[in-house]
Amino acid sequence: MSNLALWARRLAVFSAVATLTSIGIVRFGFLEVKPALAAFFAALGIAGLSILVALAGFVAIWQNGSRGMSAILLALAIDVAILAYPAYLGLQYRKLPPIHDITTDSIDPPKFEALARLRLGDGANTAVYAGLYSAEQQRAAWPEIETVQLDVPVQKAYDLTLELVTKRKWRIVDARAPQPPRREGKIEAVARTLIMGFREDVAIRVLPDGDGARVDIRSSSRYFESDLGSNAARISKLIADINTAADNAALAKKPAPATGVVKGKK
Repeated sequence: MSNLALWARRLAVFSAVATLTSIGIVRFGFLEVKPALAAFFAALGIAGLSILVALAGFVAIWQNGSRGMSAILLALAIDVAILAYPAYLGLQYRKLPPIHDITTDSIDPPKFEALARLRLGDGANTAVYAGLYSAEQQRAAWPEIETVQLDVPVQKAYDLTLELVTKRKWRIVDARAPQPPRREGKIEAVARTLIMGFREDVAIRVLPDGDGARVDIRSSSRYFESDLGSNAARISKLIADINTAADNAALAKKPAPATGVVKGKK
C-alpha cells in the first residue's frame, strides 16, 4: 500500500472533521468569528494539501504498481466535497460588488434600533447605513430591489410581513404594529447564512400609502465587508413572497361573482 495514498486519505478525513467542527463553532458561537474562521481556512488548506499528496501518490502507484488507488480516489472525493462551496463563494466574490448592506430605500433606509447594540462588538459592521457608494453598487447589481407597494391596508401588510418572517424562523428582536399617529410598523430580526450561520440583521418598515401600504426592507451582514450576495437574495425572495401574499389576500376579499339567473319582466 502506497504511504502517499494513506496520507492523502488521512489528511482528507482530518480536513473534513476540522471543517465540520469549525462550522459548528461558528453556528453555535463557541468562539469569536475570527478564530473560528481561521480554523475553517486551515481545514481548507489541509484539503488542498491532501490533493497534492494524492496526486503524488497517483504518480508513485503508476510507476511502481503499489496498491492504494481506492484510498486516493476517496481522498479526492472528500477534498472536492469540502472545497466545492468555498470555490463557488470565491467566484461570487469576484463577480459581485464588495458591499454588505442592502436596502429597498437607500435615501431613508430602515434603521437598526434594537439590533444596534448587537453590532458594537469587535470587528462588527456599524449599524449606520453604508451610504452612497453602497447604494450605487447595489443599484448596478440588483436594480429590481426597490420599495414594495401593496394594495392592502397597512395593518394587513404588517401582519403578512410578520407572518413571513416568522415562517423563515428568523430570530425576531423587535416587532411593533402600526400605531397612530404615524402608523409605522417595524420589525427587526436576525437571519443566518445557510452553511456557516453568519448573523445578518434585517430591519423592515411598513408605512401607509393612501389606501395601501409600502414596505421597505434592509438586510446587513454583521461581519465582513462583502456578503457575496446573501443579503440581496434574502430581500428579493422576501419581496416576492410579500407580493404573493398580498395578492392572495386581495383576491380573498373580492366578492364571488353571482351565479344565479335574473329573470326579466314581461
